[in-house]
Amino acid sequence: MAEYLKRGTAADIRASADRKVRDIVEATLAEIEARGDDAVRELSIKFDNWDRDSYLLTDREKQDCLDQLSGQDLKDIEFAQTQVRNFAYIQRESVKDVEVETLPGIVLGHKNLPLNAAGCYVPGGKYPLLASAHMSVITAKVAGVPRVITCAPPFGGKPAPAIVAAQVLAGADEIYALGGIQAIGAMALGTQSIMPVDILVGPGNAFVAEAKRQLFGRVGIDLFAGPTETLVIADEIGCDAELAATDLLGQAEHGPDSPAILLTTSEELARATIREVERLLEILPTADYARKAWESYGEVIVAQDDAEMVSIADAIASEHVQVMTANPDYFLKNMTNYGALFLGARTNVSFGDKVIGTNHTLPTRKAARYTGGLWVGKFLKTCTYQRVLTDEASAMIGEYCSRLCALEGFAGHGEQANIRVRRYGHRNVPYAGVAEPLG
Repeated sequence: MAEYLKRGTAADIRASADRKVRDIVEATLAEIEARGDDAVRELSIKFDNWDRDSYLLTDREKQDCLDQLSGQDLKDIEFAQTQVRNFAYIQRESVKDVEVETLPGIVLGHKNLPLNAAGCYVPGGKYPLLASAHMSVITAKVAGVPRVITCAPPFGGKPAPAIVAAQVLAGADEIYALGGIQAIGAMALGTQSIMPVDILVGPGNAFVAEAKRQLFGRVGIDLFAGPTETLVIADEIGCDAELAATDLLGQAEHGPDSPAILLTTSEELARATIREVERLLEILPTADYARKAWESYGEVIVAQDDAEMVSIADAIASEHVQVMTANPDYFLKNMTNYGALFLGARTNVSFGDKVIGTNHTLPTRKAARYTGGLWVGKFLKTCTYQRVLTDEASAMIGEYCSRLCALEGFAGHGEQANIRVRRYGHRNVPYAGVAEPLG
C-alpha cells in the first residue's frame, strides 16, 4: 500500500473555495448578460485597473507591440508556432470525412465541419503566457475556423507586447485587451461591441475555468483547464532529486493553487526530493508562488511498484504527467488518465508548454478521465448525412423502420416509413400503419 510522505490541502477546504468561486462567477456573468459593455468596463476597471474607449486593439497598436520585440524574440515565437502548426496539420489530416454504401442503395457519411467562431483566452495576469496564443489560435485556424478572436488581460498596465505579437503571428482576427470573467463572458454572451463566439478555449485561473463551466451549453468549451497540475513519476534509475524537484517547482510556480505531486517507488528519492525542493525554494525567483503551491497542494507518495504507480496516477488523472523511470514506455502502455505524458528525463512539461509542438491546453481537476487536451478536433463538428439511392432500398429499410416504430408506439414516425413503402415498394400499407405493423 502506498505511503504519503506529504499531503496537500484537505478536500473540504478546496470545496469551500470552489463554492466561493462559483458564486462570484455566477453573479458576474449575470451582470455581463444584463448590461453588456457597461458591465465589462466596470469589471475591467475593478479587477485590472484597465479602461479605454475600445478593448479591441487597432492595427497600429498591434504593430507597436511587434516593434517592441527583438528580432530574436520574433524568430523564437515563429519557431514555436511552426512546431504547433505542423503538429496541428498532422492531426487535421488524421480526421477524415467518410462516405460508404452500407447496404445496396443506402449511403451514409459524415463531414467534419469547422465551427464559425472561436474565442481564445490567453492568460496573462502574473505572467504573459504567449504560448497559449499559439495553442489556441493556430489550432483553430488549422481546423478552418473563419473567425478567431482572442482576449488577454493587460500586463503592467498595457497590452502585453509578447502576447499581442503571438496573437498577431498566429492569425487572430480580433484581439482584445481584456481579462478574467469579463473576457469569458463577453466572448460567450456577446456585448454591444463584441459578437459572441461558438466555442471558448484556453486555460486560465479558477475564475476563468468556472466561467467556462457555467457557460457550457450556451457555447461549447474545449475542456476544464483550471490551475496547472503536474505529476512526476520517478524512480532512482530514471531520475534524481534535483531533476524531480526542478520539474515539480517548474509547474508549481504557475500559482498558489497548482498541485505538484511526486509519485515514486523509492523512499530515498522521495525524501531527497523534499529536501531539494526546500533548497531550490531559497533561490527560485518565483518562489513566492511556488512555495504556496508546494505547501498547500504538494504531495509525495511512495508506491510499492510500477503497477501501483499506474493505479495511483490514473486515479489522480493529472494534467501533466512526467515519467522518469527505468521503463517510461510501461506507463505509456498502461496509463489511461492523463492530459499529456512526458516520457524520459530528456523531455519535460516546459517543452510541451512552450515549444515542442503538442498542445498545452490540457484537462485538469480529473477531467482527463473523459477528455484529452485541445486539438483541431475540438474546433470541428462531425456531422452525419444519409442518402437512399433506389426505390428498393427505401422500401426495404422502410419496412424495418415501420415495425420498430410500432414497438415504440410512434404512429407518426411509422407513417414516415409507411408512405415510402407505399410509394417505392408498391405495397398497400394503410395510413398510420404502425397499429398493424408490416409483417
